[in-house]
Amino acid sequence: MDMSQQCALTGQKANCTLGCIKRSVASRLREVVVPFYSALMRALMQYCIQLRGPQYKKDMDLVERVCRRVTKMIRGLEHLSYEDRLRELGLFILEKRKLWGHLIVAFQYLEEAYKKTERDFLPRLVVTEQGVTVLN
Repeated sequence: MDMSQQCALTGQKANCTLGCIKRSVASRLREVVVPFYSALMRALMQYCIQLRGPQYKKDMDLVERVCRRVTKMIRGLEHLSYEDRLRELGLFILEKRKLWGHLIVAFQYLEEAYKKTERDFLPRLVVTEQGVTVLN
């Protein structure tokens, strides 16, 4: 399965999940919809964006379209633009979340490399009643 097919499958799963939410949840309030979105759909879409890293804009748009539908169904936000709806909900577009994920992974990699370097090159000191002992 290539990248476009993976993104299409992810978009399809997210759309099915959104349909289930629409049919089973009567309220369209922000306090109700956003937790469902965060728990059931966002992880699926971020997995697609982070790990599969769609190369084509059409694949990103396919997944982003689901986010547009979710934010549009929230009562009181229908008339706002997509960016304003996200800002109002405290969410980010998928492209920013992808960048954020890459930064987190880079930070974790650098932090681990620093810890390893620190362990290997800095002497370990043991303080006892008799004095300080250097361990290598």
